Amino acid sequence: MKKPETTPETLTSSGIAGNLTRAFITSPLTPLFLLAALILGLVALVTLPREEEPQISVPMVDIHIRADGLRAEDAVKLVTEPLETIVKSIPGVEHVYSQTRDDGAMVTARFVVGTSGDTAILRVHEKLRANMDRIPDGIPEPLIVGRGIDDVAIMVVTLSPRPEVADRWTAADLTRVAREVQVEVSALPDIGLTYLVGEQPEEIRITPDPERLAQAGLTLQALAGKVEGANKAFALGTIRQDGKQIDLAAGETLQGLDQIANLLVTTRDGRPVYLRDVATVSLKTDPKENRVFTMARSAATEAEVAGFEARVPAVSLAVAKRPGANAVAIAEEIRHAIQGLEGKIIPADLVVEFTRDYGESADEKANELLFHLALATISIVALV
Repeated sequence: MKKPETTPETLTSSGIAGNLTRAFITSPLTPLFLLAALILGLVALVTLPREEEPQISVPMVDIHIRADGLRAEDAVKLVTEPLETIVKSIPGVEHVYSQTRDDGAMVTARFVVGTSGDTAILRVHEKLRANMDRIPDGIPEPLIVGRGIDDVAIMVVTLSPRPEVADRWTAADLTRVAREVQVEVSALPDIGLTYLVGEQPEEIRITPDPERLAQAGLTLQALAGKVEGANKAFALGTIRQDGKQIDLAAGETLQGLDQIANLLVTTRDGRPVYLRDVATVSLKTDPKENRVFTMARSAATEAEVAGFEARVPAVSLAVAKRPGANAVAIAEEIRHAIQGLEGKIIPADLVVEFTRDYGESADEKANELLFHLALATISIVALV
């Protein structure tokens, strides 16, 4: 078989791809294009937000509804099932979940992928308001709460006392410090929702004595009205004089246990009766179901799993980010901010632990992905 001869005409008629390749090979602009592509790739690599979970919009809306006086069996028929029927008719709802208990219920609507979170909440709100006649009389308007992937905390900071000073700290003391830290962290850019886990807020509790109330001629409702009326303040107006403006207010707010205990509630036989005479005023903490403790392995039983020292109270601050923000950069900013608060807002007696660092794990996974992409790119270049 005779081999075809190669002529200059066959070399020049290589088509569009061949002509384009020849033009780029001989053009002096080709290195500039390659350099520009490399620079753009590096800029994208540095500025691209790093996430551990995919930022897919799958909004979920929780509907909390009170059913005071109804047992779970009755609430299912009277509240949960009608509410499920209303939610299922909303456009875009893919799945409906429900949970019913005594005196209340919760229905969760999960929308299709890609639905806007604000749109989902608006649809649920409008549909419920338009069909409240299906809910029995006496049931209050439900509470609608939207949920999304960005509500998940990217950083959890746990505050706990050192073991040698654990007896000086209570959960209420840690809560006060954690709230101050929460205010400082919330001021950082691209910070989303923040909340405390294991908080024990303090409250002033007034415990009336029925016998002493009867001796003073007071009822429980009258005592509550006296305390509520004494703890009010409202603006009356302003006074302008000599170029100055002074705000006028009537009443005052009660501050401190002594001021509350010395509140005059009535008179009996010409003698004043104070709140401390008919009730006990104390500072209490509201017991919560969520508790946080720190457990450290005992030095004497280091090899044993069950050997732990006594638990110490702790409070955790959970921090979420805004949608589209770089989790790695935000986590690093939170670390620097917390370290700057140590010795100032955070006393030296407290230990700061980062019990969850979403940014660190996201950075590790992103770096691992980039490493494998680099290996694949080098392999393809070597193969070509």
